[in-house]
Amino acid sequence: MSKPLALVYALLSVALMTATAISISYSGRAAIALGLATFLFIGAGFVLKSRLKKR
Repeated sequence: MSKPLALVYALLSVALMTATAISISYSGRAAIALGLATFLFIGAGFVLKSRLKKR
């Protein structure tokens, strides 16, 4: 994975985790949804890294 792409993934992951933490105070459903989105986004990053490494 290129460094700029890794940086974008890292920043977006931190933004999603921050949004999840903030949403805990406001809505349980939003916190669960954002937590799941964060988990899936980070997982997609690992999949992308694996596929790019094979090329």
